[in-house]
Amino acid sequence: MRLRLWLMLLASTFAASEAGARVRVHIDLARQRMHVTSSSGSYSWPVSTARPGYRTPRGVFSARGLKRMHYSSKYDNAPMPHSIFFSGGYAIHGTYATGSLGRPVSHGCVRLSPGHAALLYDMVKREGARIAISGGR
Repeated sequence: MRLRLWLMLLASTFAASEAGARVRVHIDLARQRMHVTSSSGSYSWPVSTARPGYRTPRGVFSARGLKRMHYSSKYDNAPMPHSIFFSGGYAIHGTYATGSLGRPVSHGCVRLSPGHAALLYDMVKREGARIAISGGR
C-alpha cells in the first residue's frame, strides 16, 4: 500500500512538473534499467548506479546542465561523455565500462553505454527532460 502511494505521488509529480519537457526518463534502481519516452520513441536500457557505500539520489529532477564531455574533478579526471546533470554533481553519462551495465558499480552517477548516452543527450538537448529515480536494492 505504501509503495503504491509512493508510485502514485511520483507519477503525479512527474506528469505535473515542467510541461515543456518532452523527454521522460525513469531510472529503476532495483532493476538497473532506464526507461525513456520522447517524441522520437521509447527506449529501455541497462544502467549502472551507485554501488554499496555510495548513493544515487531518488526523486524527480530536471536536466540542469548538459556537457558533451566532462571530466570528474572528484574521481581521477574520469571521462563522463554526454553528461546530463540533474542534482549537484550527479549526472547521467556514458561509460566505457559497458560490461558493468546492469549492476550497481558507480559512485552515484547513472552510467549508460556511450551510444545510448549520446542518443539521450541529443534528445534532452532538443526537448528538455524530467528525470524520475526510484527503487532500491
